[in-house]
Amino acid sequence: MKYCNEHFLEVEKRLGLPEEAKELFEKIANKIDKSNLFSKRFDDVINTYMYPEAHDFGKAMDELSKIALLHRVNQYSLHFVFLLVCSERMHNLYKEANLSDELFWDTMQDLKYKFDECVDCKEKYGTFVGGWFDGFYRLNRFALGRFQFEYSTFGRDDYTSSCGITIKKGDKTVGFHIPSSGVSLTDDVRLDSYKRAYEFFKDCRREDGLMIFECGSWLLYEGHRDFLNPKSNVLKFMDDFEIIESNAKDKFNDAWRIMGKYGYMSPKKWPTDNSLRKAFKDHVLSGGKTGSGHGIIVFDGEKILK
Repeated sequence: MKYCNEHFLEVEKRLGLPEEAKELFEKIANKIDKSNLFSKRFDDVINTYMYPEAHDFGKAMDELSKIALLHRVNQYSLHFVFLLVCSERMHNLYKEANLSDELFWDTMQDLKYKFDECVDCKEKYGTFVGGWFDGFYRLNRFALGRFQFEYSTFGRDDYTSSCGITIKKGDKTVGFHIPSSGVSLTDDVRLDSYKRAYEFFKDCRREDGLMIFECGSWLLYEGHRDFLNPKSNVLKFMDDFEIIESNAKDKFNDAWRIMGKYGYMSPKKWPTDNSLRKAFKDHVLSGGKTGSGHGIIVFDGEKILK
């Protein structure tokens, strides 16, 4: 199998990767091609974790890290090459499911977001969160506007929302995630994404026509209301939700999402070059807590029900 093929090069182009990064990934792909042992090991990982459907990518990345060490390539770069190679099967699955090329390429942009995070946090070309991607590759998670949505079920005890809708444990929900695309969480952008998901996930609508969106994220920590600007898009995003759980944590493990590589350093070294970074640094240095939350949105196709 030739890994650095037409599809491989097309993905690199569509993602808008830097020339230096493309050269590195192509060099690694060609190195795999030229080594029987490297290609066998690489193929074993593909065959184990891409079939019959994508699964356990966290374990796949662990295996690839061992292979990277043996063949003297950077582990994060090899993880990315694996995702580039496997995206061809993902694309074929889209075609078999009659899903559009537009949806495929929109969804594939998450590779670029994770690439940028790796450059920012690890100063390497690749990804350090490769285990995250199996949901995309088994066609369970899709990019629809600003957010990424996936098939899910309500895993909590029965819950009655403030608008009187009862959600039972095991009911279908649409989970979603907030990629680091850099697009502001404005009112129009958020609503557009919810509407797209409502149309796409028709089989997840309730009998009454409503859809339940569900999200767990550091962005949904209720304590943000104590220190973020009331006009912040983060708070506007939080206000879309009925937050059913919010917990403070002693350590801000998600600091890298805001601070990049500085998030692994002492808060005293965190940058303050934008309002969000400054607010978090001031809050943490003054002894404030950070945390995460879990919330739901009840959506009727046009608006959020409260």
